[in-house]
Amino acid sequence: MAIDQAKLDALLGRAVVDIGANFHAALVVTGDKLGLFRALRDLGPTTPADLAKRTGTHERYVREWLSAMAAGGYVTYEGPTERFSLSEEQALALFDADLPGAFMLAQATVKSEPRITEAFRSGKGMGWHEHDPALFEGTERFFRPGYAINLVPTWIPALEGVQATLEKGGRVADVGCGHGSSTILMAKAFPASRFVGFDYHKGSVESARKNAEREGLGDRVTFEVAGAGNYPGSDYDLVAFFDSLHDMGDPVGIGSHVRRSLGSEGTWMLVEPFAHDRLEDNLNPVGRLYYGASTMLCTPNSLSQEVGTALGAQAGEARLRQVATKAGFTRFRRAAETPFNLVLEARA
Repeated sequence: MAIDQAKLDALLGRAVVDIGANFHAALVVTGDKLGLFRALRDLGPTTPADLAKRTGTHERYVREWLSAMAAGGYVTYEGPTERFSLSEEQALALFDADLPGAFMLAQATVKSEPRITEAFRSGKGMGWHEHDPALFEGTERFFRPGYAINLVPTWIPALEGVQATLEKGGRVADVGCGHGSSTILMAKAFPASRFVGFDYHKGSVESARKNAEREGLGDRVTFEVAGAGNYPGSDYDLVAFFDSLHDMGDPVGIGSHVRRSLGSEGTWMLVEPFAHDRLEDNLNPVGRLYYGASTMLCTPNSLSQEVGTALGAQAGEARLRQVATKAGFTRFRRAAETPFNLVLEARA
């Protein structure tokens, strides 16, 4: 079989980018931890020596780090002055979009490679709680900017009657809440309502409680350790799952519990990673990101639990509709979407 040199060169070029990205990801996390990005923003165009002095770091390491960041496009190098800086676009991506948080998530995930490799042979799972602790902070930082932009302004208004209910005073359960970003955003926007976040991971619940206290939300927001299939309470007006259902072992059983916990006019809001229903339509950069995360995190987590359905992060709307229907919901629709999320509404 003849080799198509152009195709081979393109593949090798992609490999160079990916290998470089692997090194680059670790260096972004390093820069975030050491405050290098923030100091660079505050200083403006600066030299490696001045940046090292500001951050209490070693100049030789800083110079090499700046060179790597400039080669990757995350920092700007000004040849005539031999200074480094952040453009407005770079600063927005690094701070407002919190790209270092996404890199933290990725770096924490790859530390589990030995366990995941063995799971390929055994078929066993790996629970969310078994990963490197930095995963929990990285996940919260990865999702928080998107929630901050979309949740209150767009997603809740897209749900039938939910905004009016929350403005008057409703009861909301945020299941799989992690560090509580989504719960807190809703609570701040709807002061007449009461919110409870549930997560089976004790450490995340403790962090969520501290975050709510820092925001001064008082007793309107509580966080409890509980699983998605047995969290307490009833007559909720809204039960929300943010990027979590596909990680769970028994989504149909969990959906049935959600239905029982809702009031007669209650809504189940599912925010899931964006995906088309056909694999070939997901072979793109967003699909690549989500399939990779799903292989390392979501699928192993589901397989570690009872039933082990393993929906995966690219389940798609049609598959999620099947889950909701089997759980007893009779109405299901796509309420909103972004390039990274599907927002689905289910009602009994």
